[in-house]
Amino acid sequence: MIDHSLTDRLQMMLIQAVPFVMAIVFHEFAHGFVANKFGDTTAKNMGRLTLNPLPHLDPIGTILFPAINMILGINLLFGWARPVPINPTQFTKYRAGLFWVSLAGPGMNFLLAIISSLMFCLINHYIPANFYLYEPLIAMAYISISLNYALAIFNLIPLPPLDGSKMVESFLSYETARKYEAISQYSFFILLGLLWIGAFQMLTYPINFLTQVTLYLASAFFGLIGIN
Repeated sequence: MIDHSLTDRLQMMLIQAVPFVMAIVFHEFAHGFVANKFGDTTAKNMGRLTLNPLPHLDPIGTILFPAINMILGINLLFGWARPVPINPTQFTKYRAGLFWVSLAGPGMNFLLAIISSLMFCLINHYIPANFYLYEPLIAMAYISISLNYALAIFNLIPLPPLDGSKMVESFLSYETARKYEAISQYSFFILLGLLWIGAFQMLTYPINFLTQVTLYLASAFFGLIGIN
């Protein structure tokens, strides 16, 4: 007997795969790109300043966590790529570099969410609904909006080593920052525990709000009437 629930989840994962990989790869590329602008060439020297997905894939964040999401029936893929290597000691301006390099990843996801909303409106308005790729394309565009907002908000959580913690560290003294970073050895288990108890469900409220607002503004930009 076919498990239709599992089949639906697999179909959803396939639709989410492209926007998910793009979101995490562009996220890491943005870190490396801004770091390079601040004088840190580590990512460039190690071949990580690229949009090729392969160097960025992480077994846990790119495979395990999305698989857990599917098993638990979470509607939005959650995960990360292999972090781009950053050496803050090479920054021409340490505190400014640490702050802006950390913000670059979530900032890229916010930008991708906006671009995806424009794509959603273009597909919705210019591609016939009976076109055989209409449904997967419109679904990918919509998912890309929500998924990029999800990754941006998640990474802004001030839990080491997430980007939000690095932004906080840019304002801390050296000793305080070291103590703060020590939390990172427990972060994976903290995040896994939060996932299992459903704490991340709280993130759906700002994600849904931003998604709807962005779609409304994109629709207004193109002069469209209504968004499905």
